[in-house]
Amino acid sequence: MGGDKIYIILLLGLPLLGFLINGLLGKKMPGAVAGIFGSLLIAGSFIVSLLFFLNGSETPVKINLCHWFHIGQWSIDFSFTIDHLSNIMLLIITGVGLLIHIYSIGYMKGDEAYARFFAYLNLFVFFMIFLVTGSNFLLMFIGWEGVGLCSYLLIGFWSDNNAYNLAAKKAFVMNRIGDVGFVLAMFYILQLFGSLEFDMVNAKAVLESMNVRDITIITLLLFFAATGKSAQLPLLTWLPDAMAGPTPVSALIHAATMVTAGIYLVIRNFALFSMAPITMETILWIGVATCLLGAIIGVKQNDIKKVLAYSTVSQLGLLFVALGSDAPVSSFFHLITHAFFKALLFLGAGSVIHAMSGEQDIRKMGGLKKHIPVTYAVFLIGTLAISGIPPFSGFFSKDEILEHVFVHNPLAYGLVQFASLLTVFYMFRLFYLVFHTSYRGTEEAKHHLHESPKVITIPLIILAIFSTIAGAIGLPHYLGAHHWLHDYLGAHIFIPHAEEVAQSTVFMLVGIAVGGAVLVWLLAWVLYTKKNTLPENSESEMNFFSKLVYRKFYLDELYNYLFKLPVNFISKALYFIDSKIIDKAVNLAGLTALSSGDAIRKVQSGKVGLYLFIMTLSVIGLILLQFLLK
Repeated sequence: MGGDKIYIILLLGLPLLGFLINGLLGKKMPGAVAGIFGSLLIAGSFIVSLLFFLNGSETPVKINLCHWFHIGQWSIDFSFTIDHLSNIMLLIITGVGLLIHIYSIGYMKGDEAYARFFAYLNLFVFFMIFLVTGSNFLLMFIGWEGVGLCSYLLIGFWSDNNAYNLAAKKAFVMNRIGDVGFVLAMFYILQLFGSLEFDMVNAKAVLESMNVRDITIITLLLFFAATGKSAQLPLLTWLPDAMAGPTPVSALIHAATMVTAGIYLVIRNFALFSMAPITMETILWIGVATCLLGAIIGVKQNDIKKVLAYSTVSQLGLLFVALGSDAPVSSFFHLITHAFFKALLFLGAGSVIHAMSGEQDIRKMGGLKKHIPVTYAVFLIGTLAISGIPPFSGFFSKDEILEHVFVHNPLAYGLVQFASLLTVFYMFRLFYLVFHTSYRGTEEAKHHLHESPKVITIPLIILAIFSTIAGAIGLPHYLGAHHWLHDYLGAHIFIPHAEEVAQSTVFMLVGIAVGGAVLVWLLAWVLYTKKNTLPENSESEMNFFSKLVYRKFYLDELYNYLFKLPVNFISKALYFIDSKIIDKAVNLAGLTALSSGDAIRKVQSGKVGLYLFIMTLSVIGLILLQFLLK
């Protein structure tokens, strides 16, 4: 246990140390020292995570650093849990996070706030580690809020651009809206269970004694919090705007941290969620709607990072669909593979942007294959993986989800399968418009086209390898393989009993998924290479539906009309009342006191003649008053 305490202190302390050193002394460090230092500390956390994984106990290990506080009958410990679920999350956070740090050494070279950027990255990793290792809801909430803070700092990192500041503020506010659900759920859990510890709340005997209504309320509140952090309807519009930050930030938010927090919250407490059928159906259909909406919007986006952002929204929806279909292991499996191929795609997009001197519009690219061959190769692997083409990792994890959804709800399966085919289309649309056909950019950008340095391409190659082989941890039974991930997580999370599916049905579903993906891939190839179809240059060239999709179904405008304008109106009305009525009333009272005091002060002059004159007038006044009253 003593060794575990040292490990957890190192695991959390190394990235926190990086934040403090780079934040306080970074400006004094020459060249890339801040980036190298920050990366080395994340490498240290990765080594500790690897030791936890290799030496992991078959039973969860709880590490209590100290007793935190005691209120009445409630007691909260500052403790952490290391089990198989957190082990894998730690490897993803620190492993993919390390590659993003190394990539950033080259990508952020020359930025005047270089050290501050790495300080924020280190802090982001620290809070995400805190989130996935905390043994209770309160510690998870600290990490939950921490990654929200870091996303705000990193999205608005280039603060001289006001649009980036607005995007950061939008992310911060929308996440805070979701967090209200987390706070209310914690109060409810503490009152109902008498504890915030995950093992107490998810204990079978405790859950069976609880009222379903209470559990439903708690889980709906927690899921509402998850919709904010993991960008589900209705709180999804912040995530595409989060592309305002540097590209490594996009990869960190979308792949290794933050947006997976909502998924992790549900999986960690799946025993609790499984006791609330209404919540599970809500999760399923919110996931379906988000998955489909994100995929449809992605078809008409022209910013390379926005396409990938809506892809993330759609993929997160797919993960929630799996959870709503009683398939937490399948959801977690896709979370793992998604971490690799989405980090690869975002960092690959960053390499493209780097080669194009900052250009992000795919309409102004084309023909980059021969100029950046390494980026081309790894981006192709990422595209194949997210499209579910075998034998790449996304095929195994996505098709496992589709199988569970088909058994659970055929209608949901049909909608999600359609969204998956749209994913194939917009990803190959992006791929062909960027790397194939003829070059459409400026001559100045063309003159500077070049492959990224090795500090950028090596992390891409490593991610491409894992995007290819990561499916091996969950090979399907029809291949005669062993599903390692299911067995590894079995004793550490609640896994509902899965209904057996006939092998013929499985082959049919695989055939539909793969056959459909290949046909859609062929369609994208014909449209964007053979026919050289190009996206419209302006909205005036679009038909009604294309414009509707391009404008993201006017969700931002709708939210602006329903929420922003009323809140602004109320704020202005309250400001008017405060400044024009309350302040003036207070000021008037003060002026009245001053003026009357000034007048009375003049009476108290010390002149006896004036006093006698006033006394005479007063006597005359009293006599007249008495006369009038008679």
